[in-house]
Amino acid sequence: MASPLTVLLSGFADEVCRSKDVDLQFGVCAALGLRYVSLRFLRIGDAVKNILDLTDADADWVAERLDHYGLSVSSIGSPLGKVKLFDFDDGSDNRFRPFDEYLHREVARCCQLATRFGTRLIRGFSFYPPRGEAVEPHTPLAAQQVGRIVAACAEHDLLFGLEVEANLVGNNAQRLLQIVDRVNDPHLVLVFDGANLATQGYGSNDIIAQWRAMWPHVGWLHVKDYRPAPEPPSTHPDAFVDEESLQGFVPAGWGCAGYREILRDVAEHGPALAARMQQLGLPGFFVDLEPHLLAGGQFGGYSSPAGFGVAVRALCQVADSVGLPYQLRGFSPTKM
Repeated sequence: MASPLTVLLSGFADEVCRSKDVDLQFGVCAALGLRYVSLRFLRIGDAVKNILDLTDADADWVAERLDHYGLSVSSIGSPLGKVKLFDFDDGSDNRFRPFDEYLHREVARCCQLATRFGTRLIRGFSFYPPRGEAVEPHTPLAAQQVGRIVAACAEHDLLFGLEVEANLVGNNAQRLLQIVDRVNDPHLVLVFDGANLATQGYGSNDIIAQWRAMWPHVGWLHVKDYRPAPEPPSTHPDAFVDEESLQGFVPAGWGCAGYREILRDVAEHGPALAARMQQLGLPGFFVDLEPHLLAGGQFGGYSSPAGFGVAVRALCQVADSVGLPYQLRGFSPTKM
């Protein structure tokens, strides 16, 4: 008999507050019933640090605060892969890092931190091609570099999740699947995010079709919805999206990102997805909120404590409407 699917709700805790205060992040997430969080930006003393910049002492302190609030880490919300493929001025502000150095510093450190925080999931990206150039000629190099990151993750028994997002080589399902085919490693999975397609001008039907194309390789799901302006941006796959100027992020089910159909698919294919999660060695299927309700940008977003609560409740309402069970925090007389 097939095992039932366990859906585990999680969220990017740093969206709770602009200050990135760790206790506020974790306290709000715990109060909303989450048992898992993704880590991205955290205030350590007087400084706000990206997860990759944590020292060992920082990581020990964050781990103690996670334990205090009864939280576990679903994924490392790293920026790995959000660098340029080539070192020349293409008119963008994107950084370039020599890849061997990048692999031995940022990638190695991310693997160490994932192990320290007890998660097997590292979120990453597919590199920036030169702005204004056709993407396809750069797919082989992007896939080669992604493959080397995946190999580094595999050495630590970790999974690298490529998120679909604008302006990258893997800005849609077709291009991500080309990378997956080239890398051909089970330690590479995909991370679907409907709003990251909606902001490129794709409509609901296209977004759902891309979800279904990615489905066989999806390792976990990001939830952020988007309501486009009356005149949506171009759907040309190479059109530049100014992520800092985007407006229109809304709670799940309020926009065009197709989350009702997506979660219905998850519910209908629960046993197969449960088997895949078991094969990947994961405790369940993570559905990870990244709402951006009040602000969104290239490297993060902000929803506020109240907004994050709205986002959690909206996601639960959509899941309930399609009969998808999920896990939130329950009562314990000793620790919740």
